[in-house]
Amino acid sequence: MAGLIGPNAILQMMPVLERLAGREGAMNLLWQAGVAALPDGQQMIPEGEAVRLHQWLRREMGEAAPAMSAEAGRNTARYILAHRIPAVAQRLLRVLPAPLAARALARAISHHAWTFAGSGQFSSHGPWCFEIADNPLVRGEASDTCLCHWHASVFETLYRDLVHPDCTCRETCCGAQPRQGVCRFEITCR
Repeated sequence: MAGLIGPNAILQMMPVLERLAGREGAMNLLWQAGVAALPDGQQMIPEGEAVRLHQWLRREMGEAAPAMSAEAGRNTARYILAHRIPAVAQRLLRVLPAPLAARALARAISHHAWTFAGSGQFSSHGPWCFEIADNPLVRGEASDTCLCHWHASVFETLYRDLVHPDCTCRETCCGAQPRQGVCRFEITCR
């Protein structure tokens, strides 16, 4: 089932690609990945465009792909912090005790999951664990390792900024792994 996903799944990869290949080179890399044009950022995009870019990155960039995806995830979280979460809400989350801030942030993430899960099914298992079943960014792929560095980095950056600076997010199983139906993201806070 094709769905829509937020344009930041592509847009926030651009600075990463531009650092690698310059602006023109980055646009050529997008074209190679099957993305005909850069989204304008004003509306949701067909998830297939983001899927092609993320899968191309893993296929063509090899060992560099996880770090590149994680950087794009941090860029996405910074965009969310700068443009999507009101400053007053951010100040409130930062002064709340971590368990309360995590609960509020998890609700907000769940409420806006359609922007990053596409046609996948997002679920929250309390404030410290999220799952995406049938995650379109890894749909049809097979891997022995977890592949969703972009999602994990988005969650980790938001939690570090709004809940506690020692929060980490790790994908503990991936839909691309054998016998796994979900991508599970677990957040811990020291």
